[in-house]
Amino acid sequence: MDLSNNIISEDIRTIHLTAVCGTAMGAVASMLKEKGYTVTGSDQKVYPPMSDFLRAQGIAIMEGFKAENLDHAPDLVVVGNAVSRDNPEVVAMFEKKIPFCSMPQAVNHFFARGKKTLVVSGTHGKTTTSSLLAYVLYEAGLDPSFLIGGIVRNFNSNFRIGKGNYLVLEGDEYDTAFFDKGSKFLHYSPDITILTSVEFDHADIFRDLDHVKSAFESFMVKHAAESLVVAADGYANIDDILQGKAVAVERYGRQDSSFWRFDNIRIEPPFTTFDVLRDGEFFASFKTRLPGEHNLYNALSVIAAAYRLGLPMDAVGSALARFESVKRRQEIRGEKRGVTVMDDFAHHPTAVKETIKAVKPFYPDGRLIAVFEPRTNSSMRDVFQNAYPESFDDADIVLIRKPPHLEKIPADQRFSSERLVDDLVKRGLDAYFFESTEEIIDYVVRETKPGDLVLIMSNGGFDQIHQRILDQL
Repeated sequence: MDLSNNIISEDIRTIHLTAVCGTAMGAVASMLKEKGYTVTGSDQKVYPPMSDFLRAQGIAIMEGFKAENLDHAPDLVVVGNAVSRDNPEVVAMFEKKIPFCSMPQAVNHFFARGKKTLVVSGTHGKTTTSSLLAYVLYEAGLDPSFLIGGIVRNFNSNFRIGKGNYLVLEGDEYDTAFFDKGSKFLHYSPDITILTSVEFDHADIFRDLDHVKSAFESFMVKHAAESLVVAADGYANIDDILQGKAVAVERYGRQDSSFWRFDNIRIEPPFTTFDVLRDGEFFASFKTRLPGEHNLYNALSVIAAAYRLGLPMDAVGSALARFESVKRRQEIRGEKRGVTVMDDFAHHPTAVKETIKAVKPFYPDGRLIAVFEPRTNSSMRDVFQNAYPESFDDADIVLIRKPPHLEKIPADQRFSSERLVDDLVKRGLDAYFFESTEEIIDYVVRETKPGDLVLIMSNGGFDQIHQRILDQL
């Protein structure tokens, strides 16, 4: 494969993005447009809300991947990570000898140069933590730039080009492009990295947990000596990754030895208030609207990073209290007949467990009805078959949908929703299997009572189940 054109020239005016409708690619396209470039894009699934969002930015979107999409001879093609070598646009790109790059390379070239880069990495909590960090910097008057994998509700956007010195990036361990199978975060050179967690995920690209850990170890190795890693404490996988690495580390968590530690948690809806200790000494008290212990970890990591940056803690505390989270992270979509419908992105067993545990105390007057659609490349495989049953213990009723597009997974590797329901029932849970979204909607509308919370967990649109439930209620 000839990668001689995988170089970004300084003389660029027109840029085309192949697979532009992904969350991060759409953000990069919009940022490039804002910087004054002529931007086009293509994708095989062009539909709202991303299609409307991009068109509102003045970005021309072409339906489908076709060689003629490059007939306007762009100066650069940014290739999305889901695009294969035999994609018609990639074939045409090589034939026409058009320079190309990956999304992380574009971020580095166009947005990271001259900035101090703050990267949030880890299996869980990246989007919420990076969003909170960006908002704290903004409230402290530092006018940050950011690129995040979810819509930050305080900005109503997942990107921003600021005039300040800081760029906040969600550092993804997923692979970069067909010509670069390394993790995206390996392209970044952080001044501060937050490492939230390391577990097995992305079974379509990682063989096992050791393979995942090797990616994070490579990321740690490339940190400069003067950089700082703020790492969650109490996790053996993170201990292994940090062992022997020549980088400054501050650990955060609930261990007695944690350099940054939270304690004295008080749930006072809509806030959770908590104390922070630094190196064993009381530091300050904070409050947040984010429910659950896992979000206290997220907040604590941001407090540690903010301290390293010298931010005034009154500004940090004010931002924490005003932060409204990220769309699709414990987002209340509506309330009808006393029934609350909440949307959440949880799909990994740990995320499902922590999300249910987090929101339950805020709805003491009704039942928590957990609705789960396994649809990621990992959750549709049987790799987590034995882990999911323990994730739903705090739910009152559990509704499990058959995975959509299960035919994409080899028959001997497929996840079984029926078996999960059987295992949940054996644990004493009130659990049900459903072939279709329509059946779940019928059940919810028929069975819910005032005070109930319907917590819907999926990384996809789930057939617009949230609004359809509210409409029928």
